[in-house]
Amino acid sequence: MKKNSKGRGGMVVVTICGLFLIALTVTIGVFLFIKGNVTFTTFHHSIGEFLFSSDWNPTDMAGQGGGTVGAAVYIFGSLVTCGLALLIAVPFSLAAAIFITEIAPDAGTRIFQPAIEIFVGIPSVVYGWLGLTILVPFIRDVFHAPMGGYSVLAAGIVLAIMIFPTITTVSADAIRGVPDSYRKASFGLGSTRWQVIWHIVLPAAFPGIMTGVILGLTRAFGEALAVAMVIGKTRAFPANILSPTNNLTAAIAADMGNTANGGEHNAALWTMGLLLFIISIVCIIIIHLISAHNKKKTGMA
Repeated sequence: MKKNSKGRGGMVVVTICGLFLIALTVTIGVFLFIKGNVTFTTFHHSIGEFLFSSDWNPTDMAGQGGGTVGAAVYIFGSLVTCGLALLIAVPFSLAAAIFITEIAPDAGTRIFQPAIEIFVGIPSVVYGWLGLTILVPFIRDVFHAPMGGYSVLAAGIVLAIMIFPTITTVSADAIRGVPDSYRKASFGLGSTRWQVIWHIVLPAAFPGIMTGVILGLTRAFGEALAVAMVIGKTRAFPANILSPTNNLTAAIAADMGNTANGGEHNAALWTMGLLLFIISIVCIIIIHLISAHNKKKTGMA
């Protein structure tokens, strides 16, 4: 009886915690929707203007509109920097995960993976400061960037370093979760180690690897301080990766404290926050769709 009561008590606690997390997520979403929707309901801007116009000049007076809230530059800046970060980070992360799990599993588990995980706890301002003092001057001197090294390239490299531990750790766990029977069967058929990794292990771990990639992408979208320190913060589309630009999170972090509550500018920044929240939700949905598709494909559902 005591064991059953403890089991029921634990189940109740876990259920309450789960419901609390669901309620918290819904509350945050509703709050962002209410605040972000003011741009369209109170100040009568269109969604098309916000998403596709580059004319950004909202008014700062509380209750007064009449400005423009085209956030296309910030949206494009977020997309291009995060895309570049993925292009840089994913190959290195996947190679590191394979090395940790398949090439040197003992040293990888005891030394390399813990070392990589340490990078997760480093504050973003440290990454930004290193990028500002080392990476930006390097890009300026080597590539002769037009704005002294502040560029999409600098932001992409900093973001790639920041998301590298997340993608590597999740990918390593996914690869490690592939049953050893798959490997033994492949070796028994005469496959080499690289054939086993490429044709058996990676396809089986693909949903988990994609989960790591998408989690890294969501972190890249949400990063503000480190990117703001190296991206240049100019309100213009970049001509190339050596040009400066701005992104959603940097704009929110720089301007939110200087806007009047209830003003057009403040509302537009809340709309940016709502857009970032929607992007995060979409990424989570994609993760579940990939997992469900893989289960259906392998007959595990």
